[in-house]
Amino acid sequence: MKGKAGLYLDLVRWDRPAGWLLLLWPSLAALWIARGGFPGWHLIAVFTLGTILMRSAGCCVNDVADREFDRHVKRTSQRPVTTGAVSVREALVLGAVLALLAFCLVLTTNAVAVAWSFAALAIAIAYPYAKRYVAMPQAVLGVAFSFGIPMAFAAVQGRVPLLAWVLLLGNLFWVLAYDTEYAMVDRDDDLRIGIKTSAITLGRADVAVVMLCYAGAIVVWGLCLAGRIPTVVILLTAAVAAAQAIWHYTLIRDRSRDGCFRAFRVNHWFGFTLFAGTVVGYLA
Repeated sequence: MKGKAGLYLDLVRWDRPAGWLLLLWPSLAALWIARGGFPGWHLIAVFTLGTILMRSAGCCVNDVADREFDRHVKRTSQRPVTTGAVSVREALVLGAVLALLAFCLVLTTNAVAVAWSFAALAIAIAYPYAKRYVAMPQAVLGVAFSFGIPMAFAAVQGRVPLLAWVLLLGNLFWVLAYDTEYAMVDRDDDLRIGIKTSAITLGRADVAVVMLCYAGAIVVWGLCLAGRIPTVVILLTAAVAAAQAIWHYTLIRDRSRDGCFRAFRVNHWFGFTLFAGTVVGYLA
């Protein structure tokens, strides 16, 4: 049982928290913006635990969907479902249990948030299969990874205003940036096995588009917060986020596997910067 538990923890990437942090910071920032300040510990707990659970459930579905592809990619060839150490049935049952636990958390909010949770689940399930048919599946991931934003507004306000969708667009730019960096790591393997990714679709324009996406994420965040928090906080936050984006450029400009993977793994600090700027702004 101890061995099986270890395989399940490996399946949900328990030792790699960067994945759920990428989901968490935009969701928490949206809670602050929707409330106009501190949203309360209940919603913080719901969205933090829900993010961890849904990211873990997503890993289960993703590994089942990609098990035949993953065996041909060096970075993923030893995943538990790919090697057969965890069966497809086990992975799907675990994913379903984790998603059900997350749904139980949503039930403690309101009916609007509950209704939107079904859309969030559908997009999360669809993403692993998008790379077979969509030239830039990272865009589908961007919607899935940004859906905590409308969910946050629904939980706080009982509605999803235009502001939530604009914030989602800004976060979509960020997801496109970091997941393209991630795709750049596996470009050669993905070309060989026929998977579609933004890194392949963009070709030599990949670095330039990644940088434009970082800029888009910063600009949209700043425009959405303009008039809501002090301008000086927006400018300082944008400067720190832009400095990180420039650092990422130095990591990915030569398209090395190590550089691109490192850029992806530290991306949660970019999200934390925008979240911290949001919190400080409302405190000010």
